[in-house]
Amino acid sequence: MNDSKEQVSFMIWTGDSPPHVPVKELSTKLVISIIGNLSSTIRNFFPDLQVFPALGNHDYWPQDQLPVTTSEVYNAVADFWKPWLSDEAISTFRKGGFYTQLFESSNSHQPLRIISLNTNLYYSPNKVTVNITDPANQFAWLEEILETSSQKKEKVYIIGHVPVGYLPYARNTTAIREYYNERLVKIFRRYSSVIAGQFFGHTHRDSIMVLLDEEEKPVNSLFVAPAVTPVKDVWQIETNNPGVRLYQYDLFDYSLLDLWQFYLDLRDANKKNESNWKLEYILTKTYGIEDLKPESLYEMAKQLSMPHSTLFEQYYSNYIVSYDKTILCEDGCKTCQICAIRYLDHSSYTDCISQEAMWK
Repeated sequence: MNDSKEQVSFMIWTGDSPPHVPVKELSTKLVISIIGNLSSTIRNFFPDLQVFPALGNHDYWPQDQLPVTTSEVYNAVADFWKPWLSDEAISTFRKGGFYTQLFESSNSHQPLRIISLNTNLYYSPNKVTVNITDPANQFAWLEEILETSSQKKEKVYIIGHVPVGYLPYARNTTAIREYYNERLVKIFRRYSSVIAGQFFGHTHRDSIMVLLDEEEKPVNSLFVAPAVTPVKDVWQIETNNPGVRLYQYDLFDYSLLDLWQFYLDLRDANKKNESNWKLEYILTKTYGIEDLKPESLYEMAKQLSMPHSTLFEQYYSNYIVSYDKTILCEDGCKTCQICAIRYLDHSSYTDCISQEAMWK
């Protein structure tokens, strides 16, 4: 990215710095040290760039157990991120691992508000938040911020680690607890005119989602970016190549226009003992759509849903970041992918799954 010489406004960093290893191999001290190292590495490579980070479920020890009040990790990470964030954002972050901040651009007539959510509070393995209706009062805080943004005519980007919606690789499984998912979907629908884009990580894979309102009209575009690190587990048998991406947005209203996905072919890199990052795809060109607005992504999703869609084969290859083009996603695999793209709430998702024969 640094060598691309592209004019970049800011960076979104969706978390998970420590390695995905057994709990006993890490500690609070080690996790803090790793996040500190990565924060300073990013600052060294991009000394003048505004960075908006979010915490991941591995950015804590023990992993996944992020608390609802101030902690040693929240305080240490707040200190690492001081060069990027305002005093108010840092103060909020220390209390619950989330924050909001305005991005002022000389090229735009209105500011963009970034809301960095701590979605790890809603993550199923987090035992700390079991039976808590509003962990760290983040829902109330989010609604208040979005309401103010609505009144001030601001545009908002939502960023976080664990995404909202259903996992594209596990049937009937939300990434966060179902109750929290339903609540977030409701909030995002209510303020869809304010939210210009949503950006997540966590799965290590490349996927999109389109939020529909109650009338099934597309109202929000959501992106899950692939990780720089490969991962393989029981749920995800295929691994992924490393990926980074560049978004283009409209300077007038911050709507998303396109994205360039870059990747590193790990097999090739290991063979040659050197890394050669290449352009994997440009989204509008690959899928034949005009831009990344909800209406365009919805049209793309409909094309992917067609039986025997070659476009879906391309989508799945991109999903695993061109790891292995011979791997096919058919039948139940395709159903999970298609339903996760188009339906984020329980009712419409389960309806979609029940119509499985349509996606084959």
